[in-house]
Amino acid sequence: MTKIYKNNKNYSFEELKNIIRVLRSEEGCPWDKVQTHESLRGGTLEEVYEVLEAIDNNDMENLQEELGDMLLHVVFHSQIATDNENFNIDDVINGICEKLIRRHPHVFKEKQDKSPEEVTIKWNEIKKVEKNNISYTEDMRKVPKALPALMRAVKVQKKARDAGFDFTDISQVMAKVHEELEELEEAMRIGNNCNIMEEYGDLLFSMVNISRFLKLNTEFSLTNATEKFINRFEGIENLVIQKGLSMNDITMTELDKLWEQLKEH
Repeated sequence: MTKIYKNNKNYSFEELKNIIRVLRSEEGCPWDKVQTHESLRGGTLEEVYEVLEAIDNNDMENLQEELGDMLLHVVFHSQIATDNENFNIDDVINGICEKLIRRHPHVFKEKQDKSPEEVTIKWNEIKKVEKNNISYTEDMRKVPKALPALMRAVKVQKKARDAGFDFTDISQVMAKVHEELEELEEAMRIGNNCNIMEEYGDLLFSMVNISRFLKLNTEFSLTNATEKFINRFEGIENLVIQKGLSMNDITMTELDKLWEQLKEH
């Protein structure tokens, strides 16, 4: 018989595992029973972004809840794997514990004082050995395509840097950006849509290089720019409404003047 769970107690990790097992059992929930790794994929990604949103908002109460939702997905995926006789949650925990100990020899083996930068270098060295010294290209291909495109571009560029293939200073990066912009403009003049898309991608990739050299977070930078745009657009719309008009009643020239007016404040 299914155990009845009450809300007036503190649950343990073991009880969370058992709740998921019950939900996936024959007498469990019809929805939970039919889920697969693939069907949960979108939800898993969404939970990660909701955790990041809580962090960005410094919302600790919401962060606690969202971390719980993310943990649910970890346990849920592990239970699906258990049902399919692939692995279980204990294998997941054991694997990450072994990895953490293996990649922190300065803590768990020979005690050494290292800077965060030195730790990162050592981590990557150990990781490369673990991957049987795969080529740099193979290592690049292992960067997940499911990552946000800007984040993936940064990771790929860093792996190229580790191989010694990189610009030496920001002036070279800026020159490359100008070069890619000219190539995009040329593709637009010719009117070949395939070339336009390719050159636009090259321009974006070269712009990512700027963020890397300036030690900026590409995702944060674009997110902040988007939020700034929304805020300024709201200001324009409010000014238009104050005039008793709608946005469609105003010409683009007039809207641009309002935009510049807001930028000055």
